[in-house]
Amino acid sequence: MPPFRPLSIPGSEITPESGYLRRRELLRLGAAGGLALAAPSLASAATELAARPGGYDPDEQITPEADATSYNNFYEFGTGKADPAAHSGDFKPRPWTLTVDGLAGKPTEFDLDALMAFELEERIYRMRCVEGWSMVIPWIGFPLAALLDRVEPLGSARYVAFETVVRPEEMPGQRGVFQPLPWPYVEGLRLDEARSPLTILSLGMYGKTLPNQNGAPVRLVVPWKYGFKGIKSIVRITLTEEQPVTTWNKLAPNEYGFYANVNPDVDHPRWSQATENRIGGGGFFGSNDRPTLPFNGYGDEVASLYAGMDLKANF
Repeated sequence: MPPFRPLSIPGSEITPESGYLRRRELLRLGAAGGLALAAPSLASAATELAARPGGYDPDEQITPEADATSYNNFYEFGTGKADPAAHSGDFKPRPWTLTVDGLAGKPTEFDLDALMAFELEERIYRMRCVEGWSMVIPWIGFPLAALLDRVEPLGSARYVAFETVVRPEEMPGQRGVFQPLPWPYVEGLRLDEARSPLTILSLGMYGKTLPNQNGAPVRLVVPWKYGFKGIKSIVRITLTEEQPVTTWNKLAPNEYGFYANVNPDVDHPRWSQATENRIGGGGFFGSNDRPTLPFNGYGDEVASLYAGMDLKANF
């Protein structure tokens, strides 16, 4: 993946954090008072999306929405940080079908209405990119385990494979003679990782449906792993007995491991992972000395999944 490159965003375009924090207070009050939440609308690419508070909040400054939606990696739209926002306007996230198959007793195709029918939660997670930058993002989604329960994994299932859509007519990064990656983008988790209460399928962020550049209409969020594990615009989830091939691990296995757990003690071959640069708030400069937390700060919840494993060998 390319090295970190700063991006300047005018202050006038950054959503004040106070407005979003107030929204969190109102959601909590609404849930406590038993107020009904409006059903999400699928009429446009960025509609309001209500959800109950999910109980996860690191109590850290939330990354301004303008930063999180304009500085990210999504190579299907280009390799630059600003490319996804600039080049995803023609992408059509609706209608959509997510197929869940493989070692499942009840393979199922879920349309967006079916996905939206799951109980949606807002969860505020840290997000750490392998490139050394980080954000704090309010996601809306539901536990992946709830989806897997619907298809009844067979006893032989040990891993979960994920696949991104291929639409070169809508995704300019997939067009041309020289491609940055092989398509489709693929990722994978162990089944116990996929079933962790922390692992969610996200349908929204910042109180709205996912923007095209952030993985509309459905993406994976695994907050204790590096960001490239968070596969976007998912069209297929497959239960399998064998460890699935994953895009970056196949391309550069010495740089990008299958597990990709955030670990300050395992450097990338080309840069240290001991510290990170928190995007937003104080700007793109001056925050590079933030210590990287093991498992991105979620060790109490997930460290037991790797008991007895050498996390330097299984990076």
